[in-house]
Amino acid sequence: MTFSSLDPLLIGLAILTIAVITLLIIVLRLQSKMKRFLVDVDAHNIADSLAHVSKDLASLQKFRAEIEEYLGDAEKRLRKSIQSVETIRFNPFQGTGAGGNQSFATAFLNEEGDGVLLSSLYSRDRVSVFSKPIKNYASEHELSDEEKEALEKAKVSVKSKK
Repeated sequence: MTFSSLDPLLIGLAILTIAVITLLIIVLRLQSKMKRFLVDVDAHNIADSLAHVSKDLASLQKFRAEIEEYLGDAEKRLRKSIQSVETIRFNPFQGTGAGGNQSFATAFLNEEGDGVLLSSLYSRDRVSVFSKPIKNYASEHELSDEEKEALEKAKVSVKSKK
């Protein structure tokens, strides 16, 4: 049996069968790629997939706006919270030995330089406690040397954290 003796109809059928199998393989590969490309489980075409992605994008944008607002509020609260605490201990009665280093001056400052300065003077018979408001790293009340030192250390500490 020679090539020329084969029925032309049989040759045509073989060529068509090969073409159909090739096209079927191509369609299956394209369908597999399309399933990976389509996002939603129920998506049957690109329009469904894009609608799903658009909906997700809108919800992400809303979430982002909410987070930005929350973080802005948190940042404002954080700036007003105490950022630095510095304490200086000292003996106000030099030479007498009364009180030792039990007295102190402590500065509590936020990022804007506002806060309070607490100080105490300790002696054998009593303890005196003082509180002085601080605004922009300064007090309208006179400060002792120890209070000035505590305030300056707290100021340096706040500025080094920025």
